[in-house]
Amino acid sequence: MELLQGEAFDDLFRTFEREAFHLELQDSYHTPEETGPFRLFLDGKDDDLGWHLPWLNLVREVTASGRRIRRARVVTVPHVDYTRWGLAVAEHNVAAGEDIRWLPRHLVDAGALTLDDYWLFDDERVVFTVFEPGGRFAGGAATVDPVIVRHCREVRDRVWQMAVPHGRYRVGGPR
Repeated sequence: MELLQGEAFDDLFRTFEREAFHLELQDSYHTPEETGPFRLFLDGKDDDLGWHLPWLNLVREVTASGRRIRRARVVTVPHVDYTRWGLAVAEHNVAAGEDIRWLPRHLVDAGALTLDDYWLFDDERVVFTVFEPGGRFAGGAATVDPVIVRHCREVRDRVWQMAVPHGRYRVGGPR
């Protein structure tokens, strides 16, 4: 595997041809750049989303070119505060063109998932997301190993079929 950091990781989103899919498995991510916005949410205060605009702008650019970005989040119900915040923020991702679905964890066998979050680009490259112990995003471990890629495609297909589209999902679970 190759560790992609900084621009090398960001270039994955500029260069894929058809689709990027992200599987998220953690109930909370403690990345330092989200600490302030998450605190605003918990305090019931407005957030200008300045921290999130680079991603939203990238999603708009990518989807305007005809490429797709999909994300499936496997979450514990009842939701933790971070998941409730993620549901609120996801409204902006969806408005930018990202297709997001939610899958309550109790509806899927843990053995049917991967152990780590990953991005799957064009069904050909898997990039597992890597976090430092303190929560800071460290980059992605990339592979084109056909066995790993095939497994991640199978997990994606299974999860995507079971997951509930964002517009039909409620804070307490599916509608």
